Amino acid sequence: MKRKIFSERLDLVHKAREAMLSAVQIYNNPLITFKTESFIVLSLIAWTYLLHAYYRSKGIEYRYFTQTGKRKVFVRNPDRSVRYWELNECISKEACPLDKDTINNLRFLIGLRNQVEHKKANGLDSYLSARYQACALNFNSYLKKLHGERFGLDQSLALSLQFAELDHSQAKVIKDKEDLIPSNILSYITAFDNELSQDEIGSDRFAYRLLFTKVIAKRKGQADRVVEFIDPKSELAKNISKEYWIKEETEKPKFSPTQVIQRVREAGFKNFGMHQHTQFWQKHDGKNPDKGFGTIVVKTWCWYQNWISYVIDELGKVQGLS
Repeated sequence: MKRKIFSERLDLVHKAREAMLSAVQIYNNPLITFKTESFIVLSLIAWTYLLHAYYRSKGIEYRYFTQTGKRKVFVRNPDRSVRYWELNECISKEACPLDKDTINNLRFLIGLRNQVEHKKANGLDSYLSARYQACALNFNSYLKKLHGERFGLDQSLALSLQFAELDHSQAKVIKDKEDLIPSNILSYITAFDNELSQDEIGSDRFAYRLLFTKVIAKRKGQADRVVEFIDPKSELAKNISKEYWIKEETEKPKFSPTQVIQRVREAGFKNFGMHQHTQFWQKHDGKNPDKGFGTIVVKTWCWYQNWISYVIDELGKVQGLS
């Protein structure tokens, strides 16, 4: 009888799968309120194991060490165990196999973990669910891409059933919970998002968003699935998207005054500074909420892209007259 050879790579892959399965199962458990914290910790562990397995398969050393001549001296933890790369180190390497938007998603979750550590993450379960969903889908995609289709989690989890109907009143309850989000976390989210381009913010690798609408079956035998997909090019999809985007503004990228000034200068107005910007918004009543140029986030005014465009257009008119 042949002896089964232990494979550390496969052991890491199995641990990665179990960690992500646990993360999703806990998040979907209606009896658990510690959802965001549990999902973030377990999913980041899953990604760490996944990348360790990849680096091992490529013969890349993923332990910290110093080189003394030809000899490697491994860095050790206080308990004398060898110190392995944490996730942030794994995704910062040139050899990292992940795409830019997946890395952005993980960087965001790593920072969020640091923000909620030792604190209750009130209101975040629904507020950032699109980013958690992207994290899970990205993981499954790379699990199969890097280690084989047989490891995929596609068949392991079903749609999570709900006890409450997702109507307007239920949406209001979710919104009310989001009002409990601590100011430091809101500031972190805003600051992180401001560093991303519009394309990066809109990537489904960074945040996976779906629009749901209730439908009534027209005839017997028609599908009884809770979720059905329609052709995005169909008239129905176009009308839904049109109505939705008129109302939905929560994902608008926001810019600090410094970022506004930087973009105006990049447009050719090199002498535009903080003083000129302050004079400009005061003259044009830029912080009037009715004008839609920006919003208050944690007692700080942030500007939208349409304000930057407005400033550039107005400065261009003045320059054209001079």
